[in-house]
Amino acid sequence: MPKPEKVTAVAEMKKMFEEADSFFVTDYQGLNVAHVTTLRANLRKNGVQFLVAKNTLLRLAASQAGVEGLDQYLTGPTAVAFAKADPVAAAKILNDSIKERELPRIKLFVVDKHEHQPADLARFADLPSREVLLSQVVSAVEAPLTELVGSIDGFFRKLIGLVDALEEKTKAEA
Repeated sequence: MPKPEKVTAVAEMKKMFEEADSFFVTDYQGLNVAHVTTLRANLRKNGVQFLVAKNTLLRLAASQAGVEGLDQYLTGPTAVAFAKADPVAAAKILNDSIKERELPRIKLFVVDKHEHQPADLARFADLPSREVLLSQVVSAVEAPLTELVGSIDGFFRKLIGLVDALEEKTKAEA
């Protein structure tokens, strides 16, 4: 019979897998306590939780959450970064850490249920943040509408000018 604290830990990890839009499976071996603390703090500022756990418990939690295909990556010292909101922010922080220390090593990352290999992390980290992408979409939608309003405004200004000119002409003739 499993220990109650392990059952609770698996339930919490299952909830993290279910709630996260993306997660990054890493090998943290070689990171000292100070580096892990700094990495956790940077990730936490961006709504990302960095969890070090036993592979057996992670396997159970992932399986219960319906996440398949992780077994081959859950070997050795493993930590998982769960990103609920902005996966690009998590990728940037992890990529910066990798550039600086070559650690942690990414085993796999999953974004919107699509698996990506470690080589894809740098490209993913180079993407603009969610807010920037949303503002780009808004400006792309807004620009044609602004031009349309400007064109309609110009048409009505000309029309009003013609009506005023016609009125002046009729007053002058009368």
